[in-house]
Amino acid sequence: MAKIKDMKIKLFLDGANLKDMQNAVDNNKLIKGFTTNPTLMAKAGIKDYKKFALEALKIVQDLPLCFEVFSDDIDGMYRQAKIIDSWAKNAWIKIPITNTKGEPSYDLIRKLSYENIKLNITAILPIEQVQKVKECLNPEVEAIVSVFAGRIADTGRDPIAHMKTCLEILAPLKKAYLLWASPREVLNFYQANDVGCHIITMTQNLIDRLSLADKNLDEFSLETVKMFYDDSQKSGFAL
Repeated sequence: MAKIKDMKIKLFLDGANLKDMQNAVDNNKLIKGFTTNPTLMAKAGIKDYKKFALEALKIVQDLPLCFEVFSDDIDGMYRQAKIIDSWAKNAWIKIPITNTKGEPSYDLIRKLSYENIKLNITAILPIEQVQKVKECLNPEVEAIVSVFAGRIADTGRDPIAHMKTCLEILAPLKKAYLLWASPREVLNFYQANDVGCHIITMTQNLIDRLSLADKNLDEFSLETVKMFYDDSQKSGFAL
């Protein structure tokens, strides 16, 4: 197994915690970018979108930082994308593949991409969506295509085969990067790297567990037994 630092895949921190972002910038050279979304922001208790985003951009200045539009109409998405793009050169705009009515955002993706705005197209699952996105992207402008491999796996489908096909579709576009989104376990990091994905997003708790790489399994077994024992003692169990 290759060492994590030698792997080609880029690791992006997925979250809405400014302290985690600051720690990543200061101490974790593995992290090459950042993503967030309205759900993560809501879970973090964020009420002021712009205030949070500008604070995050003060922390993250030299790496991609992806913010998602939250309007449910295409014109509103365009307006928000232009606003977010004006905040910083490293701000990438996340555009959902459809709105809540299922109306596709392909025309919007094409418009923004040909206005030289760096996009992260998100919430993609079917391969057909990847093909249509590919047809919309400006080949001269960087773009991230986020395929939710974790959600695909939740349906019982093999995400590895799925992502390989997505890579083949995007191959002609040298500035389009396939992102393995919604990983469910640390193993997905290695799988995404082996498949050839350009990027994977991981939450802080998953990133922390990357430190377990190549851990001795005998030691890990013993630590697990000790954990069970210690917790039983703390609980005061008796029979």
